[in-house]
Amino acid sequence: MNFQLSVLRGLPLPCQLSLPRGKRPVFIASFARRWRGREDPDAATANHPPCGGDARQGRGGQRGAFTLAIIAFILSALASFTPAAAAQIDDQFRVWLKSDLWPEARKRGISQKTFDAAFAGIKPNLKLPDLVMPGTRPKTPKKQHQAEFGSPGNYFGPLGSVTAGARARTARNARTLAAIEKRFGVPGEVVLAIWGRESGFGTAKIPYNAFEVLGTKAFMATRKEMFRNEVLAALEIVERGLADAKSMKSSWAGALGQPQFMPSKYLRHAVDFDGDGHPDIWNSTPDTLASIANYLAHYGWVKGRDWGFEVTVPAGVSCALEGPDRGRKIADWAAMGIRRVGGKPFPAAEMRAEGFLLMPAGRNGPAFIVTPNFYVLKEYNQSDLYALFIAHGADRIAYGDRSFAGQWGKVDELYRSDIAAMQRGLEKVGYDVGGADGLPGFKTRRSIGDWQAKNGRAATCFPDRGLVEAMR
Repeated sequence: MNFQLSVLRGLPLPCQLSLPRGKRPVFIASFARRWRGREDPDAATANHPPCGGDARQGRGGQRGAFTLAIIAFILSALASFTPAAAAQIDDQFRVWLKSDLWPEARKRGISQKTFDAAFAGIKPNLKLPDLVMPGTRPKTPKKQHQAEFGSPGNYFGPLGSVTAGARARTARNARTLAAIEKRFGVPGEVVLAIWGRESGFGTAKIPYNAFEVLGTKAFMATRKEMFRNEVLAALEIVERGLADAKSMKSSWAGALGQPQFMPSKYLRHAVDFDGDGHPDIWNSTPDTLASIANYLAHYGWVKGRDWGFEVTVPAGVSCALEGPDRGRKIADWAAMGIRRVGGKPFPAAEMRAEGFLLMPAGRNGPAFIVTPNFYVLKEYNQSDLYALFIAHGADRIAYGDRSFAGQWGKVDELYRSDIAAMQRGLEKVGYDVGGADGLPGFKTRRSIGDWQAKNGRAATCFPDRGLVEAMR
């Protein structure tokens, strides 16, 4: 896919559609572009498994040498896939389909005709990320595939293009959006922000065969069981006549159509809103927009409530109070000295309701008091930055462009393997970091803050190189 031109022109990149399929090996092009700082931080993103890679900066003359080293390493790795080795993997894949996947599919009511049509001519795609080759063990990737877990401020680069594109489409979709809000209670600007973020308002090409992607990942990915369930769900979509096998186009992560639903989510949430008898999230704008709203409504979107407010947090309030499991009445947060930016008071109705502290970059970025609706947005993609992108983007669509009042500060450049090592160190001393996955979510951030405070350090609630070294 040729999203590189979009990046150079400043257009938004869809969330998980941008691993290119050119003549060069996928990752060589991706690494080289990102290291030169030309590619959007979301360029290798996912719904649904979370979204894209961060642009590393500040390495000066080391960039070129490091890029060449990375390219050399990847070329060496790819060289191991000789035609004979690839053919052996193909044979193993066919045996797995016949002896492992097909029996379970048959038990779930999938016909032989559907199964054969889905996998006709399909071979494992060895260019996909996060694969575990036969005879090897999974490793924490040193280069991130997920932009949410890099430098937080980089993630918001495409925000202006998404909000501008949404405004350009508001009038032509006004009646549909009004009907959707009436039925599902979700504001049109929220739906538009997700549509733009996920697939560039339906303009992004979705070139992958879903059965190639899902079959490959169910056979040899780091999360085989998850993808096994998804490929079985994809087969059910075809079996029920909701889509034919050839039209099942996906991202590199297996997400379908304009809203980028994984197949299991399609079965639960896709809506026929244009009345043609089937939910078409590939070609129908009404079906796409209604399906997004139905998804949010299912996870508990509260009509009439805001998503949250940017705030200032006094130094005396611990950043370790963050998290959806540490909610308080917004009036109580205000009593602790937390204030909305710009001096506006919290709405009176919100003061009596529950709110949650959110500090996605710890003390190194903006802070927020969010409502349960924020965490509904996070159900779409399990990333605080994704949910914040959508929430802030919706505000800009509705009320005009404005930036966060707080600044995203500089943070140390760390690999996922560094963060995973730090998380394991925190686990050893008794902290719940939400798993040593190399991703600094709220449990990791607040654990960091608590450890820092107890060890005489300034509590920042965000990973840094010194903390990584201390935890080794």
